[in-house]
Amino acid sequence: MRPILPTLLLTTVLAPLASAQSVDDVRSFLDNAEAQLSEVWQNQARASWVQSTYITHDTDVLAAQAAEKSTALSVTLAKEAARLQGLTLPEDLSRKLLLLRLALVVPAPSDPEKTKELAALETGMESAFGRGKYCPEHMSGECWDLPAMEKILAESRDPKILLDVWQGWHRVSVPLRKDYIRYVELGNEGARELGFADLGAMWRSKYDMPPDDFAKELDRLWEQVKPLYVSLHAYVRRRLVETYGKDLVPPDGLIPAHLLGNMWAQQWGNVYPLVAPEDADPGYDLTERLKAKGVEPLEMFRYGERFFLSLGFAPLPKTFWERSLFTQPQDREVVCHASAWNIDGKDDLRIRMCTDVTAEDFVTIHHELGHNFYQRAYNNLSPLDRDSANDGFHEAIGDTVALSMTPRYLKDLGLIETEPPPTKDIGLLLQMALDKIAFLPFGLLVDQWRWKAFSGEARPERYNQIWWELREKYQGVAAPIARSEQDFDPAAKYHVAASVPYSRYFIAHILQFQFHRALCKVVGYEGPLNRCTIHDDKEAGARLEAMLKMGMSRPWPEALEALTGPSGEKEMDATAILEYFAPLQAWLDEGNQGHPVGW
Repeated sequence: MRPILPTLLLTTVLAPLASAQSVDDVRSFLDNAEAQLSEVWQNQARASWVQSTYITHDTDVLAAQAAEKSTALSVTLAKEAARLQGLTLPEDLSRKLLLLRLALVVPAPSDPEKTKELAALETGMESAFGRGKYCPEHMSGECWDLPAMEKILAESRDPKILLDVWQGWHRVSVPLRKDYIRYVELGNEGARELGFADLGAMWRSKYDMPPDDFAKELDRLWEQVKPLYVSLHAYVRRRLVETYGKDLVPPDGLIPAHLLGNMWAQQWGNVYPLVAPEDADPGYDLTERLKAKGVEPLEMFRYGERFFLSLGFAPLPKTFWERSLFTQPQDREVVCHASAWNIDGKDDLRIRMCTDVTAEDFVTIHHELGHNFYQRAYNNLSPLDRDSANDGFHEAIGDTVALSMTPRYLKDLGLIETEPPPTKDIGLLLQMALDKIAFLPFGLLVDQWRWKAFSGEARPERYNQIWWELREKYQGVAAPIARSEQDFDPAAKYHVAASVPYSRYFIAHILQFQFHRALCKVVGYEGPLNRCTIHDDKEAGARLEAMLKMGMSRPWPEALEALTGPSGEKEMDATAILEYFAPLQAWLDEGNQGHPVGW
Protein backbone atom coordinates (compact mmCIF):
# COMPACT_ATOMS: atom_id res chain seq x y z
CA MET A 1 0.00 0.00 0.00
CA ARG A 2 1.29 3.44 -0.88
CA PRO A 3 2.09 5.67 2.11
CA ILE A 4 -0.39 8.40 2.99
CA LEU A 5 0.81 11.71 1.59
CA PRO A 6 1.50 14.16 4.38
CA THR A 7 -0.69 17.23 4.26
CA LEU A 8 2.37 19.49 4.36
CA LEU A 9 3.68 18.03 1.10
CA LEU A 10 0.32 18.44 -0.60
CA THR A 11 0.05 22.02 0.57
CA THR A 12 3.50 22.80 -0.74
CA VAL A 13 2.91 21.28 -4.16
CA LEU A 14 -0.60 22.57 -4.67
CA ALA A 15 -0.45 26.13 -3.44
CA PRO A 16 -3.03 28.07 -5.53
CA LEU A 17 -1.44 29.73 -8.53
CA ALA A 18 -2.89 32.09 -11.08
CA SER A 19 -1.09 30.47 -13.99
CA ALA A 20 -2.23 27.50 -16.08
CA GLN A 21 0.31 25.43 -14.17
CA SER A 22 -2.03 25.45 -11.15
CA VAL A 23 -4.60 23.50 -13.19
CA ASP A 24 -1.91 20.95 -14.04
CA ASP A 25 -1.04 20.71 -10.37
CA VAL A 26 -4.66 20.04 -9.48
CA ARG A 27 -4.94 17.40 -12.17
CA SER A 28 -1.76 15.75 -10.92
CA PHE A 29 -3.04 15.87 -7.36
CA LEU A 30 -6.32 14.23 -8.39
CA ASP A 31 -4.59 11.52 -10.43
CA ASN A 32 -2.36 10.68 -7.48
CA ALA A 33 -5.27 10.83 -5.04
CA GLU A 34 -7.34 8.42 -7.14
CA ALA A 35 -4.45 5.96 -7.43
CA GLN A 36 -3.97 5.91 -3.67
CA LEU A 37 -7.67 5.73 -2.91
CA SER A 38 -8.15 2.85 -5.31
CA GLU A 39 -5.57 0.84 -3.42
CA VAL A 40 -6.81 1.55 0.11
CA TRP A 41 -10.45 1.07 -0.93
CA GLN A 42 -9.57 -2.36 -2.28
CA ASN A 43 -7.75 -3.29 0.92
CA GLN A 44 -10.66 -2.05 2.99
CA ALA A 45 -13.17 -3.97 0.85
CA ARG A 46 -11.26 -7.21 1.33
CA ALA A 47 -11.05 -6.70 5.09
CA SER A 48 -14.74 -5.79 5.27
CA TRP A 49 -15.71 -8.83 3.22
CA VAL A 50 -13.87 -11.17 5.55
CA GLN A 51 -15.20 -9.40 8.63
CA SER A 52 -18.83 -9.60 7.47
CA THR A 53 -18.58 -13.24 6.36
CA TYR A 54 -16.44 -14.44 9.32
CA ILE A 55 -17.46 -12.34 12.32
CA THR A 56 -14.80 -12.73 15.02
CA HIS A 57 -12.88 -10.42 17.31
CA ASP A 58 -9.84 -10.60 15.00
CA THR A 59 -11.75 -9.85 11.80
CA ASP A 60 -13.42 -6.92 13.56
CA VAL A 61 -9.98 -5.56 14.46
CA LEU A 62 -8.60 -6.08 10.95
CA ALA A 63 -11.63 -4.41 9.35
CA ALA A 64 -11.37 -1.48 11.75
CA GLN A 65 -7.67 -1.07 10.97
CA ALA A 66 -8.35 -1.07 7.23
CA ALA A 67 -11.18 1.41 7.70
CA GLU A 68 -8.93 3.61 9.80
CA LYS A 69 -6.25 3.74 7.08
CA SER A 70 -8.82 4.41 4.38
CA THR A 71 -10.47 7.13 6.43
CA ALA A 72 -7.18 8.82 7.29
CA LEU A 73 -6.17 9.02 3.64
CA SER A 74 -9.62 10.13 2.51
CA VAL A 75 -9.74 12.86 5.15
CA THR A 76 -6.28 14.16 4.19
CA LEU A 77 -7.21 14.27 0.51
CA ALA A 78 -10.68 15.67 1.14
CA LYS A 79 -9.28 18.54 3.18
CA GLU A 80 -6.87 19.40 0.41
CA ALA A 81 -9.76 19.25 -2.05
CA ALA A 82 -11.71 21.65 0.18
CA ARG A 83 -8.75 24.06 0.16
CA LEU A 84 -8.57 23.94 -3.62
CA GLN A 85 -12.32 24.36 -4.10
CA GLY A 86 -12.05 28.11 -4.75
CA LEU A 87 -9.76 27.80 -7.78
CA THR A 88 -11.09 28.51 -11.25
CA LEU A 89 -10.88 25.08 -12.85
CA PRO A 90 -12.33 23.08 -15.73
CA GLU A 91 -15.68 21.51 -14.89
CA ASP A 92 -14.33 17.96 -14.73
CA LEU A 93 -11.69 18.93 -12.14
CA SER A 94 -14.12 20.97 -10.03
CA ARG A 95 -16.51 18.02 -10.01
CA LYS A 96 -13.79 15.62 -8.92
CA LEU A 97 -12.72 17.91 -6.10
CA LEU A 98 -16.31 17.85 -4.86
CA LEU A 99 -16.48 14.06 -5.21
CA LEU A 100 -13.25 13.80 -3.25
CA ARG A 101 -14.78 15.83 -0.43
CA LEU A 102 -17.80 13.54 -0.49
CA ALA A 103 -15.93 10.26 -0.92
CA LEU A 104 -16.35 9.29 2.72
CA VAL A 105 -19.74 8.43 4.14
CA VAL A 106 -18.55 9.43 7.60
CA PRO A 107 -15.37 11.56 7.58
CA ALA A 108 -13.25 11.30 10.69
CA PRO A 109 -11.68 14.30 12.40
CA SER A 110 -8.04 14.93 11.56
CA ASP A 111 -6.92 13.80 15.01
CA PRO A 112 -5.48 10.27 14.45
CA GLU A 113 -6.85 9.03 17.77
CA LYS A 114 -10.35 10.16 16.82
CA THR A 115 -9.98 8.53 13.41
CA LYS A 116 -9.13 5.26 15.15
CA GLU A 117 -12.01 5.68 17.57
CA LEU A 118 -14.54 6.33 14.80
CA ALA A 119 -13.40 3.30 12.80
CA ALA A 120 -13.79 1.10 15.88
CA LEU A 121 -17.24 2.52 16.60
CA GLU A 122 -18.52 1.87 13.09
CA THR A 123 -17.12 -1.66 12.91
CA GLY A 124 -18.35 -2.44 16.40
CA MET A 125 -21.92 -1.28 15.77
CA GLU A 126 -22.21 -3.28 12.55
CA SER A 127 -20.78 -6.38 14.20
CA ALA A 128 -23.09 -6.02 17.19
CA PHE A 129 -26.01 -5.88 14.77
CA GLY A 130 -24.74 -8.96 12.92
CA ARG A 131 -24.30 -10.88 16.17
CA GLY A 132 -27.65 -9.81 17.56
CA LYS A 133 -29.82 -12.59 18.99
CA TYR A 134 -32.87 -12.88 21.20
CA CYS A 135 -33.04 -15.72 23.72
CA PRO A 136 -36.64 -16.00 25.02
CA GLU A 137 -36.87 -17.14 28.61
CA HIS A 138 -39.47 -19.77 27.73
CA MET A 139 -37.26 -21.37 25.05
CA SER A 140 -34.82 -23.15 27.43
CA GLY A 141 -31.66 -21.55 26.09
CA GLU A 142 -32.67 -21.46 22.42
CA CYS A 143 -31.76 -18.19 20.70
CA TRP A 144 -33.07 -16.60 17.52
CA ASP A 145 -31.04 -14.49 15.11
CA LEU A 146 -32.61 -11.80 12.95
CA PRO A 147 -33.46 -14.04 9.94
CA ALA A 148 -35.26 -16.46 12.28
CA MET A 149 -37.22 -13.61 13.87
CA GLU A 150 -38.09 -12.10 10.50
CA LYS A 151 -39.50 -15.47 9.46
CA ILE A 152 -41.70 -15.59 12.55
CA LEU A 153 -42.99 -12.06 11.91
CA ALA A 154 -43.71 -12.99 8.31
CA GLU A 155 -45.63 -16.18 9.07
CA SER A 156 -47.17 -16.04 12.54
CA ARG A 157 -50.61 -14.54 13.16
CA ASP A 158 -50.44 -14.82 16.94
CA PRO A 159 -50.15 -11.26 18.28
CA LYS A 160 -48.47 -12.42 21.49
CA ILE A 161 -45.73 -14.21 19.59
CA LEU A 162 -45.33 -11.27 17.23
CA LEU A 163 -44.98 -8.87 20.14
CA ASP A 164 -42.45 -11.10 21.88
CA VAL A 165 -40.27 -11.32 18.76
CA TRP A 166 -40.56 -7.59 18.06
CA GLN A 167 -39.52 -6.75 21.61
CA GLY A 168 -36.71 -9.27 21.53
CA TRP A 169 -35.02 -7.84 18.47
CA HIS A 170 -35.40 -4.23 19.62
CA ARG A 171 -33.43 -5.05 22.76
CA VAL A 172 -30.39 -5.81 20.60
CA SER A 173 -29.88 -2.15 19.70
CA VAL A 174 -30.10 -0.75 23.24
CA PRO A 175 -26.33 -1.08 23.94
CA LEU A 176 -25.55 0.87 20.75
CA ARG A 177 -27.01 4.14 22.04
CA LYS A 178 -23.82 5.28 23.81
CA ASP A 179 -21.65 4.42 20.79
CA TYR A 180 -24.06 6.18 18.43
CA ILE A 181 -23.97 9.40 20.42
CA ARG A 182 -20.18 9.46 20.16
CA TYR A 183 -20.36 8.47 16.48
CA VAL A 184 -22.54 11.52 15.79
CA GLU A 185 -20.05 13.79 17.57
CA LEU A 186 -17.07 12.47 15.63
CA GLY A 187 -18.88 12.35 12.27
CA ASN A 188 -20.03 15.94 12.66
CA GLU A 189 -16.54 17.07 13.62
CA GLY A 190 -15.11 15.44 10.50
CA ALA A 191 -17.81 16.91 8.24
CA ARG A 192 -17.26 20.40 9.60
CA GLU A 193 -13.54 20.15 8.92
CA LEU A 194 -14.50 19.59 5.27
CA GLY A 195 -16.67 22.70 5.18
CA PHE A 196 -20.12 21.18 5.78
CA ALA A 197 -22.54 22.32 8.48
CA ASP A 198 -22.86 18.77 9.82
CA LEU A 199 -22.82 15.19 8.60
CA GLY A 200 -26.44 15.38 7.41
CA ALA A 201 -25.67 18.41 5.25
CA MET A 202 -22.71 16.52 3.81
CA TRP A 203 -24.92 13.55 2.89
CA ARG A 204 -27.47 15.86 1.24
CA SER A 205 -24.70 17.50 -0.80
CA LYS A 206 -24.25 14.39 -2.96
CA TYR A 207 -27.17 15.10 -5.28
CA ASP A 208 -25.97 17.88 -7.61
CA MET A 209 -28.02 20.49 -5.76
CA PRO A 210 -27.71 22.49 -2.52
CA PRO A 211 -28.42 20.35 0.56
CA ASP A 212 -31.56 22.26 1.55
CA ASP A 213 -32.92 21.93 -1.99
CA PHE A 214 -32.47 18.16 -1.81
CA ALA A 215 -34.56 17.98 1.36
CA LYS A 216 -37.28 20.00 -0.40
CA GLU A 217 -37.07 17.70 -3.41
CA LEU A 218 -37.80 14.67 -1.23
CA ASP A 219 -40.78 16.49 0.29
CA ARG A 220 -42.09 17.25 -3.21
CA LEU A 221 -41.84 13.62 -4.28
CA TRP A 222 -43.48 12.41 -1.07
CA GLU A 223 -46.43 14.75 -1.60
CA GLN A 224 -46.90 13.24 -5.07
CA VAL A 225 -47.25 9.70 -3.72
CA LYS A 226 -48.76 10.35 -0.27
CA PRO A 227 -52.43 10.03 -1.39
CA LEU A 228 -51.78 6.51 -2.70
CA TYR A 229 -50.05 5.52 0.54
CA VAL A 230 -52.84 6.91 2.70
CA SER A 231 -55.41 4.94 0.69
CA LEU A 232 -53.35 1.76 1.06
CA HIS A 233 -52.90 2.35 4.80
CA ALA A 234 -56.66 2.77 5.31
CA TYR A 235 -57.46 -0.44 3.44
CA VAL A 236 -54.82 -2.53 5.25
CA ARG A 237 -55.86 -1.16 8.64
CA ARG A 238 -59.49 -2.07 7.98
CA ARG A 239 -58.57 -5.63 7.05
CA LEU A 240 -56.27 -6.00 10.07
CA VAL A 241 -59.16 -4.90 12.31
CA GLU A 242 -61.08 -7.85 10.88
CA THR A 243 -58.23 -10.21 11.83
CA TYR A 244 -57.09 -8.85 15.20
CA GLY A 245 -60.04 -6.82 16.46
CA LYS A 246 -60.61 -3.20 17.37
CA ASP A 247 -58.91 -3.55 20.75
CA LEU A 248 -55.57 -4.24 19.05
CA VAL A 249 -55.96 -2.21 15.83
CA PRO A 250 -57.77 1.14 16.19
CA PRO A 251 -60.09 1.55 13.17
CA ASP A 252 -59.15 5.21 12.68
CA GLY A 253 -55.65 5.33 14.21
CA LEU A 254 -52.11 4.06 13.99
CA ILE A 255 -51.36 0.46 13.02
CA PRO A 256 -49.27 -1.42 15.62
CA ALA A 257 -45.88 -2.00 14.01
CA HIS A 258 -45.59 -5.69 14.90
CA LEU A 259 -48.68 -6.70 12.93
CA LEU A 260 -47.44 -5.77 9.44
CA GLY A 261 -45.24 -8.80 8.75
CA ASN A 262 -41.90 -7.02 8.90
CA MET A 263 -39.58 -6.11 11.78
CA TRP A 264 -39.65 -2.43 10.85
CA ALA A 265 -43.12 -2.33 9.24
CA GLN A 266 -41.31 -1.07 6.16
CA GLN A 267 -42.84 -3.62 3.77
CA TRP A 268 -46.19 -5.30 4.26
CA GLY A 269 -46.15 -8.03 1.63
CA ASN A 270 -46.14 -10.77 4.25
CA VAL A 271 -49.65 -9.84 5.39
CA TYR A 272 -51.06 -10.16 1.88
CA PRO A 273 -52.95 -13.35 2.79
CA LEU A 274 -54.82 -11.31 5.41
CA VAL A 275 -55.75 -8.44 3.11
CA ALA A 276 -56.01 -10.06 -0.33
CA PRO A 277 -59.09 -9.10 -2.37
CA GLU A 278 -61.65 -11.77 -3.04
CA ASP A 279 -61.23 -13.57 -6.37
CA ALA A 280 -57.88 -11.81 -6.97
CA ASP A 281 -55.67 -14.89 -6.62
CA PRO A 282 -53.47 -14.92 -9.75
CA GLY A 283 -53.42 -18.70 -9.64
CA TYR A 284 -49.85 -19.13 -8.50
CA ASP A 285 -47.57 -18.58 -5.54
CA LEU A 286 -44.04 -17.88 -6.79
CA THR A 287 -42.44 -19.25 -3.63
CA GLU A 288 -44.35 -22.49 -4.03
CA ARG A 289 -43.54 -22.67 -7.73
CA LEU A 290 -39.81 -22.21 -7.10
CA LYS A 291 -39.84 -24.95 -4.46
CA ALA A 292 -41.98 -27.28 -6.57
CA LYS A 293 -39.44 -27.02 -9.39
CA GLY A 294 -36.64 -27.84 -6.97
CA VAL A 295 -34.90 -24.51 -7.53
CA GLU A 296 -31.87 -24.14 -5.27
CA PRO A 297 -30.53 -20.77 -4.05
CA LEU A 298 -27.68 -20.77 -6.56
CA GLU A 299 -30.08 -21.36 -9.46
CA MET A 300 -32.07 -18.31 -8.38
CA PHE A 301 -28.95 -16.26 -9.07
CA ARG A 302 -28.65 -17.94 -12.47
CA TYR A 303 -32.19 -16.82 -13.29
CA GLY A 304 -31.24 -13.27 -12.37
CA GLU A 305 -28.08 -13.35 -14.47
CA ARG A 306 -30.00 -14.67 -17.47
CA PHE A 307 -32.34 -11.69 -17.33
CA PHE A 308 -29.39 -9.33 -17.79
CA LEU A 309 -27.95 -11.58 -20.51
CA SER A 310 -31.27 -11.29 -22.38
CA LEU A 311 -30.72 -7.52 -22.48
CA GLY A 312 -27.30 -7.94 -24.06
CA PHE A 313 -25.05 -7.72 -21.00
CA ALA A 314 -21.99 -9.99 -20.73
CA PRO A 315 -22.05 -12.90 -18.26
CA LEU A 316 -20.79 -12.45 -14.72
CA PRO A 317 -17.14 -13.48 -14.22
CA LYS A 318 -16.31 -16.97 -13.02
CA THR A 319 -14.96 -15.53 -9.78
CA PHE A 320 -18.44 -14.21 -8.91
CA TRP A 321 -19.66 -17.77 -8.53
CA GLU A 322 -16.53 -18.84 -6.65
CA ARG A 323 -16.24 -15.99 -4.13
CA SER A 324 -19.80 -14.92 -3.29
CA LEU A 325 -21.67 -15.99 -0.17
CA PHE A 326 -25.06 -17.30 -1.31
CA THR A 327 -26.41 -19.08 1.78
CA GLN A 328 -26.05 -18.75 5.54
CA PRO A 329 -23.16 -20.87 6.86
CA GLN A 330 -23.87 -23.10 9.84
CA ASP A 331 -20.35 -22.91 11.27
CA ARG A 332 -19.91 -19.18 11.83
CA GLU A 333 -21.62 -15.84 12.28
CA VAL A 334 -22.09 -13.62 9.24
CA VAL A 335 -23.91 -10.41 8.34
CA CYS A 336 -26.92 -11.76 6.45
CA HIS A 337 -28.14 -8.42 5.11
CA ALA A 338 -27.95 -8.79 1.31
CA SER A 339 -25.32 -6.64 -0.40
CA ALA A 340 -23.42 -6.47 -3.68
CA TRP A 341 -19.66 -5.86 -3.78
CA ASN A 342 -16.97 -4.96 -6.27
CA ILE A 343 -13.80 -5.69 -4.33
CA ASP A 344 -11.19 -4.39 -6.76
CA GLY A 345 -13.22 -1.76 -8.61
CA LYS A 346 -12.92 -3.85 -11.77
CA ASP A 347 -14.20 -7.41 -12.10
CA ASP A 348 -14.15 -8.95 -8.62
CA LEU A 349 -17.92 -8.84 -8.27
CA ARG A 350 -19.61 -10.61 -5.36
CA ILE A 351 -22.88 -10.89 -3.47
CA ARG A 352 -23.25 -11.59 0.23
CA MET A 353 -26.71 -12.95 1.01
CA CYS A 354 -28.29 -15.64 3.21
CA THR A 355 -30.68 -16.80 0.50
CA ASP A 356 -33.93 -18.66 1.04
CA VAL A 357 -36.00 -20.05 -1.82
CA THR A 358 -38.78 -17.47 -1.66
CA ALA A 359 -40.38 -14.98 -4.00
CA GLU A 360 -39.00 -12.16 -1.83
CA ASP A 361 -35.43 -13.39 -2.20
CA PHE A 362 -35.97 -13.99 -5.92
CA VAL A 363 -36.71 -10.27 -6.27
CA THR A 364 -33.83 -9.33 -3.94
CA ILE A 365 -31.40 -11.30 -6.10
CA HIS A 366 -32.40 -9.30 -9.18
CA HIS A 367 -31.95 -6.13 -7.13
CA GLU A 368 -28.44 -7.06 -5.94
CA LEU A 369 -27.37 -8.19 -9.40
CA GLY A 370 -28.44 -4.79 -10.65
CA HIS A 371 -25.71 -3.34 -8.43
CA ASN A 372 -23.14 -5.79 -9.82
CA PHE A 373 -23.92 -5.10 -13.46
CA TYR A 374 -23.87 -1.36 -12.74
CA GLN A 375 -20.49 -1.73 -10.98
CA ARG A 376 -19.01 -3.48 -13.97
CA ALA A 377 -20.50 -1.07 -16.51
CA TYR A 378 -18.56 1.88 -15.08
CA ASN A 379 -15.39 0.01 -14.10
CA ASN A 380 -13.34 1.67 -16.88
CA LEU A 381 -13.90 5.12 -15.40
CA SER A 382 -11.45 6.73 -12.99
CA PRO A 383 -11.94 5.69 -9.34
CA LEU A 384 -13.87 8.76 -8.20
CA ASP A 385 -16.36 8.30 -11.05
CA ARG A 386 -16.97 4.60 -10.29
CA ASP A 387 -20.36 5.00 -8.72
CA SER A 388 -23.92 5.59 -9.82
CA ALA A 389 -25.18 8.97 -10.99
CA ASN A 390 -26.55 9.33 -7.49
CA ASP A 391 -26.92 6.58 -4.93
CA GLY A 392 -30.62 6.24 -5.68
CA PHE A 393 -29.74 5.21 -9.23
CA HIS A 394 -27.69 2.29 -7.92
CA GLU A 395 -30.61 1.02 -5.86
CA ALA A 396 -33.11 1.57 -8.68
CA ILE A 397 -31.48 -0.48 -11.44
CA GLY A 398 -32.11 -3.95 -10.04
CA ASP A 399 -35.62 -2.98 -9.00
CA THR A 400 -36.31 -1.68 -12.51
CA VAL A 401 -35.45 -5.15 -13.76
CA ALA A 402 -37.68 -6.65 -11.06
CA LEU A 403 -40.63 -4.62 -12.40
CA SER A 404 -40.23 -6.65 -15.58
CA MET A 405 -40.77 -9.87 -13.62
CA THR A 406 -44.36 -9.88 -14.82
CA PRO A 407 -46.49 -13.02 -15.17
CA ARG A 408 -45.48 -13.12 -18.83
CA TYR A 409 -41.83 -13.22 -17.80
CA LEU A 410 -42.47 -15.96 -15.25
CA LYS A 411 -44.34 -17.93 -17.91
CA ASP A 412 -41.41 -17.52 -20.32
CA LEU A 413 -39.15 -19.00 -17.63
CA GLY A 414 -41.47 -21.94 -17.12
CA LEU A 415 -42.14 -20.98 -13.51
CA ILE A 416 -45.89 -20.70 -14.19
CA GLU A 417 -47.99 -22.41 -16.83
CA THR A 418 -50.43 -19.68 -17.78
CA GLU A 419 -50.44 -15.90 -17.62
CA PRO A 420 -53.28 -14.62 -15.40
CA PRO A 421 -55.89 -12.45 -17.16
CA PRO A 422 -55.98 -8.68 -16.57
CA THR A 423 -58.89 -9.18 -14.15
CA LYS A 424 -56.34 -10.55 -11.68
CA ASP A 425 -54.22 -7.41 -11.76
CA ILE A 426 -55.72 -5.86 -8.63
CA GLY A 427 -54.37 -8.68 -6.51
CA LEU A 428 -50.95 -8.49 -8.13
CA LEU A 429 -50.84 -4.71 -7.81
CA LEU A 430 -51.92 -4.85 -4.18
CA GLN A 431 -49.27 -7.43 -3.42
CA MET A 432 -46.63 -5.19 -5.00
CA ALA A 433 -47.96 -2.05 -3.33
CA LEU A 434 -47.67 -3.72 0.08
CA ASP A 435 -43.93 -3.70 -0.52
CA LYS A 436 -43.27 -0.77 -2.86
CA ILE A 437 -45.78 1.83 -1.68
CA ALA A 438 -45.73 0.81 1.97
CA PHE A 439 -41.96 1.34 1.94
CA LEU A 440 -42.01 4.96 0.78
CA PRO A 441 -42.56 6.76 4.11
CA PHE A 442 -40.05 4.53 5.90
CA GLY A 443 -37.55 5.21 3.11
CA LEU A 444 -38.01 8.89 3.80
CA LEU A 445 -38.01 9.00 7.59
CA VAL A 446 -34.82 7.04 8.42
CA ASP A 447 -32.61 9.84 7.17
CA GLN A 448 -35.07 12.47 8.40
CA TRP A 449 -34.25 11.12 11.87
CA ARG A 450 -30.51 11.02 11.24
CA TRP A 451 -30.44 14.52 9.80
CA LYS A 452 -32.11 15.71 13.00
CA ALA A 453 -29.59 13.77 15.10
CA PHE A 454 -26.66 15.22 13.15
CA SER A 455 -27.97 18.80 13.26
CA GLY A 456 -28.72 18.64 16.97
CA GLU A 457 -32.45 19.13 16.50
CA ALA A 458 -32.82 15.63 17.95
CA ARG A 459 -30.80 15.61 21.13
CA PRO A 460 -29.67 12.22 22.52
CA GLU A 461 -32.17 12.48 25.36
CA ARG A 462 -34.98 12.56 22.74
CA TYR A 463 -33.60 10.13 20.14
CA ASN A 464 -36.26 7.48 20.59
CA GLN A 465 -39.12 9.92 21.05
CA ILE A 466 -38.36 11.68 17.76
CA TRP A 467 -37.92 8.33 15.98
CA TRP A 468 -41.46 7.33 16.89
CA GLU A 469 -42.85 10.77 16.15
CA LEU A 470 -41.55 10.37 12.60
CA ARG A 471 -42.83 6.80 12.36
CA GLU A 472 -46.29 8.00 13.37
CA LYS A 473 -46.26 11.08 11.14
CA TYR A 474 -45.11 9.42 7.92
CA GLN A 475 -46.01 5.74 8.27
CA GLY A 476 -49.05 5.91 10.48
CA VAL A 477 -47.67 3.09 12.63
CA ALA A 478 -47.17 2.92 16.38
CA ALA A 479 -44.84 1.05 18.67
CA PRO A 480 -46.72 -2.00 20.00
CA ILE A 481 -45.57 -1.31 23.56
CA ALA A 482 -44.49 1.81 25.41
CA ARG A 483 -41.03 3.03 24.41
CA SER A 484 -38.68 5.29 26.33
CA GLU A 485 -35.20 6.71 26.09
CA GLN A 486 -33.96 3.50 27.67
CA ASP A 487 -34.58 2.06 24.19
CA PHE A 488 -32.73 2.88 20.99
CA ASP A 489 -35.02 1.67 18.23
CA PRO A 490 -33.40 3.47 15.25
CA ALA A 491 -30.33 1.21 15.49
CA ALA A 492 -32.55 -1.88 15.29
CA LYS A 493 -32.33 -1.12 11.56
CA TYR A 494 -29.12 -2.31 9.87
CA HIS A 495 -28.53 0.88 7.90
CA VAL A 496 -28.44 3.02 11.05
CA ALA A 497 -26.10 0.65 12.85
CA ALA A 498 -23.88 0.31 9.76
CA SER A 499 -23.71 3.97 8.61
CA VAL A 500 -25.56 3.42 5.33
CA PRO A 501 -27.47 6.53 4.14
CA TYR A 502 -31.11 5.67 3.48
CA SER A 503 -32.56 8.39 1.25
CA ARG A 504 -31.16 6.43 -1.68
CA TYR A 505 -33.87 3.81 -1.17
CA PHE A 506 -36.67 6.36 -1.25
CA ILE A 507 -35.20 7.86 -4.42
CA ALA A 508 -34.77 4.40 -5.90
CA HIS A 509 -38.44 3.63 -5.39
CA ILE A 510 -39.29 6.77 -7.36
CA LEU A 511 -36.70 6.24 -10.09
CA GLN A 512 -37.39 2.55 -10.75
CA PHE A 513 -40.89 3.32 -11.99
CA GLN A 514 -39.62 6.31 -13.96
CA PHE A 515 -36.92 4.09 -15.55
CA HIS A 516 -39.48 1.34 -16.20
CA ARG A 517 -41.87 3.71 -17.96
CA ALA A 518 -39.06 5.11 -20.12
CA LEU A 519 -37.74 1.67 -21.10
CA CYS A 520 -41.25 0.44 -21.88
CA LYS A 521 -41.50 3.33 -24.33
CA VAL A 522 -38.22 2.17 -25.89
CA VAL A 523 -39.64 -1.29 -26.55
CA GLY A 524 -42.80 0.26 -28.02
CA TYR A 525 -45.12 -1.02 -25.32
CA GLU A 526 -48.50 0.73 -25.14
CA GLY A 527 -50.56 -1.29 -22.65
CA PRO A 528 -50.95 -0.99 -18.87
CA LEU A 529 -47.58 -0.15 -17.36
CA ASN A 530 -47.78 -2.99 -14.84
CA ARG A 531 -47.93 -5.55 -17.68
CA CYS A 532 -44.78 -4.37 -19.47
CA THR A 533 -41.54 -6.37 -19.43
CA ILE A 534 -38.27 -5.46 -21.12
CA HIS A 535 -37.00 -9.04 -20.87
CA ASP A 536 -35.13 -10.14 -23.99
CA ASP A 537 -35.11 -6.67 -25.58
CA LYS A 538 -31.63 -5.63 -26.69
CA GLU A 539 -32.63 -2.05 -27.53
CA ALA A 540 -33.83 -1.48 -23.97
CA GLY A 541 -30.63 -3.12 -22.72
CA ALA A 542 -28.48 -0.83 -24.86
CA ARG A 543 -30.26 2.26 -23.54
CA LEU A 544 -29.83 1.01 -19.98
CA GLU A 545 -26.16 0.15 -20.40
CA ALA A 546 -25.41 3.54 -21.96
CA MET A 547 -26.59 5.20 -18.76
CA LEU A 548 -24.79 2.72 -16.50
CA LYS A 549 -21.47 3.35 -18.23
CA MET A 550 -21.67 7.05 -17.33
CA GLY A 551 -21.21 6.18 -13.67
CA MET A 552 -20.87 9.35 -11.64
CA SER A 553 -18.88 11.19 -14.28
CA ARG A 554 -21.78 13.54 -15.05
CA PRO A 555 -24.58 15.09 -12.93
CA TRP A 556 -27.48 12.70 -12.44
CA PRO A 557 -30.01 14.72 -14.53
CA GLU A 558 -27.82 14.02 -17.57
CA ALA A 559 -27.77 10.30 -16.76
CA LEU A 560 -31.55 10.33 -16.38
CA GLU A 561 -31.85 12.07 -19.75
CA ALA A 562 -29.61 9.42 -21.34
CA LEU A 563 -31.99 6.70 -20.21
CA THR A 564 -35.27 8.44 -20.91
CA GLY A 565 -34.15 9.41 -24.41
CA PRO A 566 -36.69 11.29 -26.53
CA SER A 567 -38.76 12.33 -23.50
CA GLY A 568 -35.63 14.04 -22.14
CA GLU A 569 -36.59 13.84 -18.46
CA LYS A 570 -34.19 15.73 -16.19
CA GLU A 571 -35.95 15.62 -12.84
CA MET A 572 -37.26 12.83 -10.65
CA ASP A 573 -40.96 12.30 -11.15
CA ALA A 574 -43.32 10.10 -9.11
CA THR A 575 -46.14 10.23 -11.66
CA ALA A 576 -44.85 6.95 -13.11
CA ILE A 577 -45.76 5.30 -9.78
CA LEU A 578 -49.24 6.76 -9.95
CA GLU A 579 -49.61 5.56 -13.53
CA TYR A 580 -48.39 2.06 -12.64
CA PHE A 581 -50.79 1.71 -9.71
CA ALA A 582 -53.72 3.67 -11.19
CA PRO A 583 -56.06 0.65 -11.29
CA LEU A 584 -55.27 -0.14 -7.66
CA GLN A 585 -55.72 3.49 -6.56
CA ALA A 586 -59.22 3.55 -8.06
CA TRP A 587 -60.08 0.22 -6.42
CA LEU A 588 -58.77 1.33 -3.02
CA ASP A 589 -60.59 4.65 -3.10
CA GLU A 590 -63.85 2.93 -3.98
CA GLY A 591 -63.45 0.37 -1.21
CA ASN A 592 -62.48 2.99 1.38
CA GLN A 593 -65.69 4.97 0.93
CA GLY A 594 -67.54 5.11 4.21
CA HIS A 595 -64.47 4.02 6.21
CA PRO A 596 -61.86 6.11 8.09
CA VAL A 597 -58.94 7.28 5.96
CA GLY A 598 -55.83 8.77 7.55
CA TRP A 599 -54.78 8.74 11.20
